[in-house]
Amino acid sequence: MKQSIEQLLKTAEQQLTAVSDSPRLDAEVLLSTVLKKDRSYFRAFPEVVPDEHQQQTFQTLLAKRCDGQPIAHITGSREFWSLDLSVNEHTLIPRADTEILIEFILEQFPENKLSVADLGTGTGAIALALASEKPGWDITATDRSNQALKIAQDNAEQLALNNIHFKAGSWFDAINRQEFDLIVSNPPYIAAKDPHLSQGDVRFEPVSALASGDDGLDDIRLLIAEAAKYLKPNGWLILEHGYDQKEAVKQLFEDRGYQRITQRNDYGNNPRMTAGKRPA
Repeated sequence: MKQSIEQLLKTAEQQLTAVSDSPRLDAEVLLSTVLKKDRSYFRAFPEVVPDEHQQQTFQTLLAKRCDGQPIAHITGSREFWSLDLSVNEHTLIPRADTEILIEFILEQFPENKLSVADLGTGTGAIALALASEKPGWDITATDRSNQALKIAQDNAEQLALNNIHFKAGSWFDAINRQEFDLIVSNPPYIAAKDPHLSQGDVRFEPVSALASGDDGLDDIRLLIAEAAKYLKPNGWLILEHGYDQKEAVKQLFEDRGYQRITQRNDYGNNPRMTAGKRPA
């Protein structure tokens, strides 16, 4: 029996309650993908009855979500900084909290010309957001995964952003002896044995983009230790990190002599970002 949009959403919401913290939103995103309509359409026309093929397709996508698959992998996309980015199993799914790095950079660096490196770019989220806001900036985006880098390049092409250079390589291996005004990264920062790695959406994401040693800080240590060699005078290093790593990361910045160390909380008011100016 065919159901109206509102009936489909209510039923799906009930089914998703056990696997999602946002069951209604998930249901609307899936139906939006099937019907190719904005979610506001559902509130304007809740009585519309999708055709049989659309209803079957929606049920197929719903079953995948009920099985725990991330919404971003099911739909193949995720919005970040109002940009629609392609996502797949080879990349970290962009999170809204990473947008605080973009906010900080745009607030603190109003210049029209800067050189920026986004290390471990994944989908290209950070690099693409900055490129969209600052077309005069020269941005280099790197990743050790060729598959992830291909996604980032495709996203840049789809968004018609042409001020980004993509390079393959692990951390600083990809940029040789270049120097930048800003180096930014959302590196892996979960402890290797953290039980959260086997829960929720992260089960479907590459472990290499999530975990970093026994305490989750191995890659952050490397970035803080090596970044000064690749920063111009007065250059800045800006890193995302775990909510419980604020003091440890600050200490790592201090131990390496970084100046004007600044920390920011995410939208849930959890510590999420640390930045510092190149050591004197």
